[in-house]
Amino acid sequence: MAAVIVAGFAFFVVMGISSFNAPLVVHAHALVFFGWVTIYVAQTWLATRGSIALHRKLGWIGAGWLVAMAIVGPLVAIEAIRLGRAAPVYEPAFFVVMAPLAVWTFVGLSTAAIVMRRRTDWHRRLHFSGMAILTGPGLGRLIPAPLVMPHASIIEVTLILMFPLAGVLWDLRTRGRVHPAWWWGIGTILLVRGLTNLIAYSPIGLAIFEAVTAGQPGGALAPYEYPPMPSMG
Repeated sequence: MAAVIVAGFAFFVVMGISSFNAPLVVHAHALVFFGWVTIYVAQTWLATRGSIALHRKLGWIGAGWLVAMAIVGPLVAIEAIRLGRAAPVYEPAFFVVMAPLAVWTFVGLSTAAIVMRRRTDWHRRLHFSGMAILTGPGLGRLIPAPLVMPHASIIEVTLILMFPLAGVLWDLRTRGRVHPAWWWGIGTILLVRGLTNLIAYSPIGLAIFEAVTAGQPGGALAPYEYPPMPSMG
């Protein structure tokens, strides 16, 4: 999952679509979210091959890190819409609802994992399901979006679910049964995506989009049309 995230963003930099010439909130977003990827990889290593005591201490840093992610994630999405830089695989009105809800779903699953830290079977599976959500932006940059429009969003969430589904298969192979934490993780992802659709394509979603973009360059975007693909160079 970490490799998918790094590869997706690195690909956009190499192609000249992304650059370091970005607003401060974007740099804060990169620091905070890639920081979590580092924490997650380190925690996995510590839990399986390193020090459990250090794993537990670092876990409290991770708990505080989630607070920053819950704030910075939605802020950068709103800033992108305000500036008219909506992700081209989403309609702007959908993106401005989807992005914050996706971040908060990740934070919710990760928080549940921390609350259930003494039940390691639940703890690691809920964390894994939450981490899968963060692969979305990486996957969105790796799939050939222009060739699969307007189904890029559906393909992306399907690929996200491949990670917890791999956990389901692993349980079946090693335990002979599926741990219920996987169904909570998968069910939560699907439930929130369904809720996202209901909100985004309703008067509420349109009102959110108009409130965010009022007087801003993003107001020129059609709320339910795909923005143009970014140029390379």
